[in-house]
Amino acid sequence: MEVKGRVAQLLPLTTGMGKKGPWKKQEFILETPGQYPKKICLSIWGDKVDQYNLAVGELISVAVDLESREYNGRWYTEARAWKIEKTSGGGTPPPPDEEPFMASNTATDDLPF
Repeated sequence: MEVKGRVAQLLPLTTGMGKKGPWKKQEFILETPGQYPKKICLSIWGDKVDQYNLAVGELISVAVDLESREYNGRWYTEARAWKIEKTSGGGTPPPPDEEPFMASNTATDDLPF
């Protein structure tokens, strides 16, 4: 499954020690575009944390695997990102009330009225 959106928040890095050695996990909130934006908590594991080096405000496209596990009669679901592509330079867009600068031609006025 592929999801596109803007990185809205980076959650604290989680690390630990398992049977196979140390591990780390970075969770982040992805906000989808549209009239009714959705927020999705996704995670990246291991070396991918350093490889993708996410920043708040970046526009990204994420390939996601969904996995559910049962533990003590309860089910837990995780959305794990396995591939991330940055779709723009990122950063924060200008506020909607600010219009981009446009040079005006003061020598001639082509208005019909």
